[in-house]
Amino acid sequence: MKVDKNTLEKIAHLSRLYFNKNDESKMLKSLNDIIGWVDKLSEVDTSEVEPLTHMTDETNVFRNDENPKNLDREEGLKNAPQQNGEYFKVPRVLD
Repeated sequence: MKVDKNTLEKIAHLSRLYFNKNDESKMLKSLNDIIGWVDKLSEVDTSEVEPLTHMTDETNVFRNDENPKNLDREEGLKNAPQQNGEYFKVPRVLD
């Protein structure tokens, strides 16, 4: 497959890319080089290779969800510089 000027203009429009004529020729060459490289990969025999979902054999190790001991309100407010028995009191930020 080759990318021609019309295809490049369509891709540029869809991607909202804008470039001048000099950059257009560079981009055309780059896209054709990339497509050529990908086409080269199709020459590799992969009939004996199993499909992968991940690149490594590592598996994720999950831990059990455990509810840690939570502070009750009194214990949480005991060292607060200012509190009203239910909430922390802080200086007013907005008027």
